[in-house]
Amino acid sequence: MKQPLDNSAPAIDAFSALAHEARLEIFRLLVQRGPEGTPAMEVGRLLDLKPSTVSGHLATLKRAGLVTAERQHREVLYAPNFDTVNGVVRFLLQDCCGGDAAACAGVVIPVK
Repeated sequence: MKQPLDNSAPAIDAFSALAHEARLEIFRLLVQRGPEGTPAMEVGRLLDLKPSTVSGHLATLKRAGLVTAERQHREVLYAPNFDTVNGVVRFLLQDCCGGDAAACAGVVIPVK
């Protein structure tokens, strides 16, 4: 078996967390809603998921570093952790095109 690349653990954790349909949907919803955060109950309502299910999925995404959680009064707001996402993308593309930056210019889609 081939040895994992240096610093591959965060990428493996992120992909493992996203390798579930509901967690992927939750993460994409949080990305769509932005860094302000969304209460777990709202996530469940928008995706028609039970609160206990949402809670478990959010915990998995948080352990992988893909989301942050911030308590505001009686609610916990969940938001995407763009630093982790950017780190995973950088890891995936670190050797893109053999290091020829010009050849890789169109690989990453800029955030709008």
